[in-house]
Amino acid sequence: MESSGLPGNQNLHIAIVGAGIGGLTCAIACRRMNKNLKVTVLERSAEVLPLGTGIHIPPNAGRVLAHLGLLDRVKKEAAGYQMDRFILHRYEDGQILADKPVRGRAQREYGSEWIVIHRGDYHAVLLSEARQLGAEILTGAEAIGAEQSQLSRETVVLKGGRCIEADVVIGADGLWSSLRETVLGRPFSPTETGDLAYRGTFPREKLLGLGNEKVDRIIEQDNLHVWLGPGRHAVFYPLRNRTEYNLVLLVADDLAEGVKMAPSSLEEMNAHFDGWDPILKDIISCQDTPLKWKLLHFESLDKWTKGPIALLGDATHPTLPYQGQGAAMAVEDAAVLGLLLARSLEKGLPADTVEKRDYLSALLQLYQDLRKRRTETNVAGAVHTQHYYHLADGEEQHRRDAELEGLAGTGWQGACSFNWGDAEYQRSLLGFDVIADSKEKFEDWWVSYQEAGAKDGLF
Repeated sequence: MESSGLPGNQNLHIAIVGAGIGGLTCAIACRRMNKNLKVTVLERSAEVLPLGTGIHIPPNAGRVLAHLGLLDRVKKEAAGYQMDRFILHRYEDGQILADKPVRGRAQREYGSEWIVIHRGDYHAVLLSEARQLGAEILTGAEAIGAEQSQLSRETVVLKGGRCIEADVVIGADGLWSSLRETVLGRPFSPTETGDLAYRGTFPREKLLGLGNEKVDRIIEQDNLHVWLGPGRHAVFYPLRNRTEYNLVLLVADDLAEGVKMAPSSLEEMNAHFDGWDPILKDIISCQDTPLKWKLLHFESLDKWTKGPIALLGDATHPTLPYQGQGAAMAVEDAAVLGLLLARSLEKGLPADTVEKRDYLSALLQLYQDLRKRRTETNVAGAVHTQHYYHLADGEEQHRRDAELEGLAGTGWQGACSFNWGDAEYQRSLLGFDVIADSKEKFEDWWVSYQEAGAKDGLF
């Protein structure tokens, strides 16, 4: 252990509200990086179930999983596979606008593979790993808020009256976070984006049953396909060793204000895509019992922390899904929190209760400073992608398509007004090493914190 001039109690109790991808990754990061971080995860559901559809683990998140010793396990146990190519199609006829190679190039350029996986399988691996590492997972534990004290530890208040004390509280409770109101001191709801999504998976047999040779060829490949069109787009790719396939249809929101989800019909989905590529229409016909979900986000949330309470993931920066980075940003948040808390224990914490609380509050402010600009850039980037995906036919659409057509000739190293094709933007998004960045920034901050404390006569 490095000496620091800050003697004290070398253990911390971390209460994480929410057992989603971000919450469980935070639990794993804490326990993996320092066994003296005691972790309790509070999950409101009676059982943590492997729910969801397809999800991406882009290279920036893959780096984190590799650092935590999880990437190989995720690929093996959850049938995660490397995306081969990322293909953009014109909506009317399926014409390929761009065919971006991913397999191999992602590792070379961004430092990790680009994995596609079923969310439920990914979540199940994280849950198992968190438990194996000694995190306590409490189900049926719905947090309704947190109480703060200047003189003692924080208290998470659960529905029914039970209270959990901890040194640090992390709100990883998603889009409708109860901890967000504690941090902000007021209610704060996400903003409607104008889009909704039909999401679903269906078995390989349904697609084979179409008897369409073009569809048969598509389903044998590990490619992600996106059809771009006026005001809407469609996404399709395989899951679970090509035994299932994921389809997401993004269209204009027609749900009433405040309605988050509603049942739909195959006829309604099909009507949104009249005149589109016949191959896509055949794929859509394989879907059944569709639900439609309103898409929401925050343009900005200025306050992420209040004392030793912090928010992560969708609780603080929900985004449109158009860059495949929602869960990845939560994973990055989780890794930063685990690293900052682990390094603090290695350095040594103040023995005095009030001084320790002040230190942890300052540490979480550092977390916000490290994460805020990057996550805001991602939210803005997803809105930018929405615009370029949904261009109406016309001059701007022709410029977009011409730029996309020229990208392969640059070896995917050129500039592009559409961030999907811009090499510099993609490197900053996908090649970012959040672990290395946080280690460096923590050391600089630690020196400044010590110097300020010495100046004030605190140690």
